[in-house]
Amino acid sequence: MVKDVADLYGLTEEKLLQLERMGKKSADNILNELARSKKAPLDRVIYGLGIRFVGERTAQFLAEHFGSIDALMEASEEQLQEVNEIGPRVSAAIREFFDEPKNVALVERLKKAGLRFTGEKRQRGTTLAGKTFVLTGTLAHYSRDEAKKLIEDAGGKVAGSVSKKTDYVVAGEEAGSKLDKARELGVAVIGEKEMQALVKS
Repeated sequence: MVKDVADLYGLTEEKLLQLERMGKKSADNILNELARSKKAPLDRVIYGLGIRFVGERTAQFLAEHFGSIDALMEASEEQLQEVNEIGPRVSAAIREFFDEPKNVALVERLKKAGLRFTGEKRQRGTTLAGKTFVLTGTLAHYSRDEAKKLIEDAGGKVAGSVSKKTDYVVAGEEAGSKLDKARELGVAVIGEKEMQALVKS
């Protein structure tokens, strides 16, 4: 029934009920999830296309920079490289994906299915450009996602583990092994106030 992602949106309850061990409740759950996925933001849809080298973070940068799938599809390699953290290898992979007629046809089918292919263009700050942060422990005034957004909106990158490439470890209450690793590697350890100061600077 499903040869590519667009085929998912052609599924009906009648088709699903033909499958072995598929009941009405399971079929309804699948159809409800598919309906919900049509409301996913542009960056999630770009990520879901499965373009080589385009992960969640890169998809987010592309969505913010171009604001629509049409603008992204028309972008040259030079224009793609204007996007934060996108170099020659990634821009070539994106261009290669959209130069393939079957992929363009897939996007058109997904448009007809009702997926969101526009978003809000926005310019990230450059205050923390080139800086990598790792978050550990519980912060007093920010959830982990809020702190990550604060850093990324200022142009920084948030990694999941500490390495020699880490510039700062932001440590909150009950910081764990990441704090130990930072001290072992001599990485700067800062608190919430210092993180805010860096963002504002």
